[in-house]
Amino acid sequence: MQWSDQAIILGIRRHGESSVIAEVMTAAHGRHLGLVRSGRSRTMQPVLQPGNSVEVTWRARLDEHLGEFRVEPLQLRAARLMEAATSVYGIQALGALLRLLPERDPHPHLYEALAVIVDHLQDPADAGELFVRFELAVLNDLGFGLDLSECAATGARQGLVYVSPKSGRAVSREAGARYADRMLALPDFLSPGGHQAADHDSLAAAFRLTAYFLNRHVYEPRGLDASSVRDAFVHAALKALKSSPPSAA
Repeated sequence: MQWSDQAIILGIRRHGESSVIAEVMTAAHGRHLGLVRSGRSRTMQPVLQPGNSVEVTWRARLDEHLGEFRVEPLQLRAARLMEAATSVYGIQALGALLRLLPERDPHPHLYEALAVIVDHLQDPADAGELFVRFELAVLNDLGFGLDLSECAATGARQGLVYVSPKSGRAVSREAGARYADRMLALPDFLSPGGHQAADHDSLAAAFRLTAYFLNRHVYEPRGLDASSVRDAFVHAALKALKSSPPSAA
């Protein structure tokens, strides 16, 4: 059994004296594990860092075996990702999200999204908005996608400001007014036709929105605790946005 694919390193763990087991997100083969012999060598250590893009060739006698990776570097981002708290915690939080999906289950659109996000993790506004959208995509792939396209009550596509905590569907301001205290806020940047970029308050609301549905549909049913690195990333992104000066008009 053998295949080659582009991949992004999610993490590694030691195996024996000199080898590691690498966890990667691939373009066509999903999240995948493989043994890298001499992975702790001086040559391989800088390559096998979370966030780096690599070319992997996987070999195994049988498909169900762990198998071995041969790894070639494509784009080494790890050093740059260590420069900001949003990128340090962001790459770990993205890995934790991808571990909610079955191993070896292809999700090419998530790989493409991941490749975009890792290049924007140092900018708090971009990183936060892209991360929220990634969480929504993961929820969708797990079968719990939110429908933010139109009002659940009226079918309207304008004035969507709420999300129903029961159905995960958008609700307009008018239709949801009497239930406003029970609704989740829908930030403008996530609504259809939204024109405002994410700011501190709207991003905080978006993080609360995705956290609610991840806890309800994924973590709690599986008996899991929410990822602590997600909390660290959220804190870092919101802190950076709050302390950054407003842009000139």
